[in-house]
Amino acid sequence: MNTTKLLSKLWEQYAEITPSAKKIHDLLERKGEEIKNDHIAIRTFNDSRVNISVLERLFLELGYEEKGEYVFESKKLFAKHYEHTTDINAPRIFISELELEKCSQKLQETVNTILDNCDQSTFSNPELVICGSVWESNSQEIYNQLLEESEYAAWMYIYGFRANHFTINVNALKDFDTLQDLNAFLEDSGWKLNASGGKIKGTPEQLLEQSSTLADLHMVDFKEGSLQIPSCYYEFALRYTMSNGELYQGFITSSADKIFESTDVKLQSI
Repeated sequence: MNTTKLLSKLWEQYAEITPSAKKIHDLLERKGEEIKNDHIAIRTFNDSRVNISVLERLFLELGYEEKGEYVFESKKLFAKHYEHTTDINAPRIFISELELEKCSQKLQETVNTILDNCDQSTFSNPELVICGSVWESNSQEIYNQLLEESEYAAWMYIYGFRANHFTINVNALKDFDTLQDLNAFLEDSGWKLNASGGKIKGTPEQLLEQSSTLADLHMVDFKEGSLQIPSCYYEFALRYTMSNGELYQGFITSSADKIFESTDVKLQSI
């Protein structure tokens, strides 16, 4: 699999449960914009069978290299971001993992059982990153149990390995000079934004501003009945020039912390 095919598959998988992203994409294209992708984010657990070291392999083979590490203490997450070594148009990749050892014993046992019950050869699939939920994920009881402690863990249980969000490169847009302008356009068009920590996370001084929609609601069929669960969201990133004249390429932990909440159940009712 080459980079183009992988990114295309990630988008297809993402758009299937995030119809708002395709609608926003099409809306901007009708305005004459060419959409470029800033980064794609992927989630996992830090279990050695599925951790960052496992998911990064495919990207490393395709020419990506690690560029930064990030710690999210309150959410018990660790993350890395990657950039392509030769293709400047390739999106950055952001992979995060839930640090299970920092979670309750009950959550650790639940995740371990979920992974133990899988066909273990599944984790050797070089394309695991696009395999979705490779475990049985039809128990609302397990979902709710995970949700009590970690929105992230509950999301992973339902959706598994896939792009958690794509991100529009605002710098590449012609008719939107600021993120405020884009946000206003999206809200006027009926989209609801993640307001946790403010609709815009980050500042020009931090060299990165980000905003995002709230995750779409996707109907999930549990054995106890059907329920709408937040799926994925669309992010928007505006990068600023550093003192050396180059655009800032990394991420701001405090901003990303709030962006993660775009999939939180509690934000859907605000």
